[in-house]
Amino acid sequence: MDTTDKIQTRKKFIGAGVTAAAMLTALRFFIPKKKKGNETVKMLTQDGTLVEVDASKLQELEKLLCVKGKKISNEQLQNWVYQK
Repeated sequence: MDTTDKIQTRKKFIGAGVTAAAMLTALRFFIPKKKKGNETVKMLTQDGTLVEVDASKLQELEKLLCVKGKKISNEQLQNWVYQK
C-alpha cells in the first residue's frame, strides 16, 4: 500500500467520523423531548419537612376548596388528600 493511499483512507475515515458525530449532535435538537407524566411541586409541611406533591392534586384542591379571595380552614387543608 502506498503512503498516499494510507493518507486518503485516513482522511476518509476521519471525515466519516466527524460527519457521523455532527449528524448525531444535530439529530439531538430535532427529536422532541418527552414530557414527564407526573410533575411534582416541592412544598414544606407544618413540621418543616420538605415533600413533593403531585401538581394535579394541587389543582384538585384548588377546585374543591378554594374560592378566590376566601381562606380555607386548617382542618380542610390537613384533610384534603383523604377526600376523594
